Amino acid sequence: MQFDPHHLAALTAVLRLGSFDAAASDLGVTPSAVSQRIKALEDRVGTALVLRGAPCTGTPAGARLVKHAEDVALLETQVSRELALEHGTGPTRLKIAVNADSLATWLVPALSGMTEILFDLVIDDQDHSAGWLRRGEVNMAITAQGKPAAGCEAWPLGALRYVPTASPAFMQRWFPERVDLAGLARAPCLTFDAKDMLQRRWIEQVFGQAVTPPAHYLPSTHAFVEAATAGLGWGMNPHHLVVAHLAERRLRPLLEDSPLDVPLSLQVSRIMAPPLEPLIRAIRMAARRGLVQP
Repeated sequence: MQFDPHHLAALTAVLRLGSFDAAASDLGVTPSAVSQRIKALEDRVGTALVLRGAPCTGTPAGARLVKHAEDVALLETQVSRELALEHGTGPTRLKIAVNADSLATWLVPALSGMTEILFDLVIDDQDHSAGWLRRGEVNMAITAQGKPAAGCEAWPLGALRYVPTASPAFMQRWFPERVDLAGLARAPCLTFDAKDMLQRRWIEQVFGQAVTPPAHYLPSTHAFVEAATAGLGWGMNPHHLVVAHLAERRLRPLLEDSPLDVPLSLQVSRIMAPPLEPLIRAIRMAARRGLVQP
């Protein structure tokens, strides 16, 4: 089945911008024209593609069609590049699943040189980001899972180093003599969200026993650092973000020389790897500079 590119462009614009009016303005047509194109596409596939609301969102079929349109655009960009043709309609869009700490530390320089791509980044825990690939919702993921998902290729990137940190005042209050399991079971920790297992993994790595401490939920990498320096709790912070705080004694490690290294890999849909090769190369180069290498 072939799809009218104007229909796909209308669907993509509605789901990206959240309304028919915004999509019409972006495409330079009337809202009525956008509505007619969406209806024609829904009639063709035999199912609803857009959930009308504020904002408009896609049904599973609508989201799949938008990804198909983005995949085609990336493949056409590759062909144009290989044949030295004009790219025509401007940058293509790419959806990537990535953990927040990679985005906050080492990944952005790799994205900044890709002038032909507009990025749509999905933030998810590194232990779960590969699921977006398995469901076919993204073409690329930064993940802690080294084994490639079905239909994907994988490249090891190195390890993101975390250190357990807290303010001096917090250490004095909760761990006046030493850090032990009893204290860790009482002292509040900082947790990104319900998927974040780093604090518990570190406890088990160091003490050989699982403990679930009371937790604050802060879904922000930089808020983690600020909350730790403010004494709200202790948390596993990327070493790159706290090295200056440690040097200036605004933060202290819970234990010296006890980092947690989380290996990361880049996974890419096999069929999309060739057109994404320049970005793959840039990400691997940035990882060599920003991650702990074996």
